[in-house]
Amino acid sequence: MNDKTEEQGHGTNRRVRADARRNIDRLLHSAMTVFASSGVDAPVREIAEKAGVGIGTVYRHFPQRSDLVVGVFRHEVDACADAASVLATEHEPGEALARWMQRYVDFIAAKRGLAAALHSGDPAFDALPAYFQKRLRPALQGLLEAAAAAGKVRVGVDPGDLLRAVASLSTPTHDGDPTHARRMVALLVDGLRYGASVPGRKSKKRLNPRPHHSKLNAGRSMTGTGKNMSPGNKES
Repeated sequence: MNDKTEEQGHGTNRRVRADARRNIDRLLHSAMTVFASSGVDAPVREIAEKAGVGIGTVYRHFPQRSDLVVGVFRHEVDACADAASVLATEHEPGEALARWMQRYVDFIAAKRGLAAALHSGDPAFDALPAYFQKRLRPALQGLLEAAAAAGKVRVGVDPGDLLRAVASLSTPTHDGDPTHARRMVALLVDGLRYGASVPGRKSKKRLNPRPHHSKLNAGRSMTGTGKNMSPGNKES
């Protein structure tokens, strides 16, 4: 095989891999949509049709339904985590943090479609909580540190506490509308701004502070200027 043929072969392999990756991404996105509307027990054929692939493609990549659920969960976690660096590049630190928190609300809503499977006790899902922490905690930590350094939020906010708080605030309404959750999370972010300051910046002190009235009187008494000068107490 000459160099030109080998180069063409590598180019073909890259295209095949890229096509395969797009198929998997489309499949996982479709599965997430179907799980959210029909539950994790939805027919695999429905997922394949929505993704525009054959049912054999689904089973080739995900032999068991649990494999598909794990794949969807990890895909959603990765998308949410990766959004942190994108937002940090496109927005100032405080705005990047606020936008990512809303993105995390979307993740919580998407994960809700997997709840029945994730809480089933199936050992196939045992590693997912650790994966969640491994990817999302550092993503949020970076945003918090950047925002604190810029004086947009207070220092010392624990990312784990914040992730749990948003999850609690994202309890779905009866119609599944996330508007209420978004408002609550926006208020939470506003609360992080209380006590924010740029590290290393010292507050300005008044150069000539006015002495307290009682201290002024005490000083006069010690110097004699505060004596009672009434007629009955004239100096001799």
